[in-house]
Amino acid sequence: MDKVNSNDYLNKDVLVKIDRKLGSHHPKHGFIYTLNYGYIPNTISGDGEEFDAYVLGVYEPIEEFKGKVIAIIHRTNDEDDKLVVAPKNINYSDDAIKALTEFQERFFNSIIIRK
Repeated sequence: MDKVNSNDYLNKDVLVKIDRKLGSHHPKHGFIYTLNYGYIPNTISGDGEEFDAYVLGVYEPIEEFKGKVIAIIHRTNDEDDKLVVAPKNINYSDDAIKALTEFQERFFNSIIIRK
């Protein structure tokens, strides 16, 4: 499978498989996931794994989610961009995305990319 640029997913509909549900603990670092967090199956990101995705706008633990990629969190000190996925017709400001993902992104330097 070819590696794809994360920007290719902006404004696209995707299916996110949730492997770290809202309220779960990170297996190594112990912080709590304040969002559902998962991956896009059958993709390869910069770190050689599937693209990771934050799911915004869903306030209960879920198994999977279909939504739209509204932004990319591009980590400037890491090879692991994160997709930001939300329900269709719902958008979040850059400040809201930063606040909602701060529980994990505070450990990295990043910028938010949109089209």
